[in-house]
Amino acid sequence: MNADIIPFRIDIPQVELDDLRDRLARTRSPHRVPGTGSDWDHGIAPDYLHELATYWAEGFDWRAQEAELNRYPQFVTEIDGQTIHFLHLRSPEPNATPLLLNHSYPTSFVEFLAASGPLTDPRAHGGDPADAFHLVIPSLPGFVFSSPLSARGWNMERTALAFGELMTRLGYERFGVEGGDLGAGVTGRVATLLPERVIGAHTHGDRLQVGMVGEDLPVPTGLDPDEQKQLEQAQYRWSQMKGYKVLHSTEPNAVSAGLADSPILQLAWIAEKFVEWANPATPISRDNVLITASLYWFTRTGPAAADFYWEIAHAENPGWGDTSAVPQGQSLFFSDPFVRRLLGAGDSVAFFREHAEGGHFPAFEVPDLFAGDIRAFFRQLRG
Repeated sequence: MNADIIPFRIDIPQVELDDLRDRLARTRSPHRVPGTGSDWDHGIAPDYLHELATYWAEGFDWRAQEAELNRYPQFVTEIDGQTIHFLHLRSPEPNATPLLLNHSYPTSFVEFLAASGPLTDPRAHGGDPADAFHLVIPSLPGFVFSSPLSARGWNMERTALAFGELMTRLGYERFGVEGGDLGAGVTGRVATLLPERVIGAHTHGDRLQVGMVGEDLPVPTGLDPDEQKQLEQAQYRWSQMKGYKVLHSTEPNAVSAGLADSPILQLAWIAEKFVEWANPATPISRDNVLITASLYWFTRTGPAAADFYWEIAHAENPGWGDTSAVPQGQSLFFSDPFVRRLLGAGDSVAFFREHAEGGHFPAFEVPDLFAGDIRAFFRQLRG
């Protein structure tokens, strides 16, 4: 195993950009039912997808985005036979707290960039320099530049252990950890498997996950009839949006073949989730949707990202709901009393905040609130 940490720069060959534009120009669209172009009841609206694909092919400046991403120090290393790509953003504050940030699906390391400045350099953003963090932001195994997959079996537990080894190589014996959705699962596994090393574990959630109660999350006791009705409505809404997860977790090969070969499918697969899961008041920008779709497309990692769900579904321990003595923090976004009733962890967490703003992607949607909660949680532990 090569344990070297190697500097990395994104440099997509021009032939790949030309190929993407050529494929988009030759897209074969489905025959539309008249009058349904703007409808979202079947998933992503055809008119929205067409507009987004046209911009991707004709207006989106990948080279400008690539140059911006390369402003952030990136590296690769090999752990357990797998290439792991990561950002290592050192704070100018010498006593900053090391913090591992775990992205989810369908995002990437880019999810955390808007919040990285306030987290690494709070002094420059009007904050307390004591709240500074050294950030380590890895790409999940199989995602974007942590590719290609070297083997099967990259589930949450294996990922958590690999990220623990990554922190060791960077010289961080003790560190904090944060994530949402799949990233929350990895965060929980790190805290469970490496409790002596984790200072605190913070996770974020949102109202979308209410629909997962009873499936991936426990149902609270004592719901009144009105709450039960609201829960059933949320469960039904989620049942209409989780087709991707069913495919990823059971038979991902067919859709994976399309994701690797068709940029319009990769774009639709990602953009649909960004639109449906974000708070409508804080939509994900068009450029951030296309940066993410481009990273998945150029690295051909849509299939491996799908396989991550298969590995979780078929693992002996999927990794959800682990208990740990590590101090826990939780933030809920796009919340209200009902969301808090269903998703709030109550007395089992050392820190809890909720916000009406933001949604499933708070680091994209409300980066200042996201960074503020992380600062407040670890400040409480430091105190």
